[in-house]
Amino acid sequence: MKTAISIVLAFLLLVPAQAVIFNHLALFNVALPIVFIYIVIMLPVTLGTNWSTTIGFLAGLTVDMFCDTAGVNALACTVLAFCRKPVFHLYVSIDDDLAGRSPSTRSMGHGAFMKFLVTMVLIYCAMVFTIEAFQFFNFRLLVLRIIASTIYSFILLYALDCAVSRGREAV
Repeated sequence: MKTAISIVLAFLLLVPAQAVIFNHLALFNVALPIVFIYIVIMLPVTLGTNWSTTIGFLAGLTVDMFCDTAGVNALACTVLAFCRKPVFHLYVSIDDDLAGRSPSTRSMGHGAFMKFLVTMVLIYCAMVFTIEAFQFFNFRLLVLRIIASTIYSFILLYALDCAVSRGREAV
């Protein structure tokens, strides 16, 4: 029940914030911060793939409706949710007892979580910008947008996770 409440709360805060605030904070018209994917990243490890892809699809679809992006975020978020467990197990062994816990700096440690977060953000940014461009006409700009957005988003998401983890410790 606690997990469902945190997912709904994150959904209600991050999706509108992405549409209203973060989509307008582009750096040099290249780097775009993507923070709403924290909804997918924070899902518990033990949550089934069907549930996580459904939540990812709904989050992406909602952002698409706010931003008029015709399903780009829904597709990328669904793929991100599908890749979540395999990417997680790249950095944390299957034997570690993380039942019901969400990936975070507190549960994984700073190093493993940073690698996990960079990989997840890179997957998402690569999907979104490749689908958006739908061509490799200006390959350098595409790569620049992917790398710059990944770095920008990583910094914001890591700060968000540190704030959330610190808030959980205080409670």
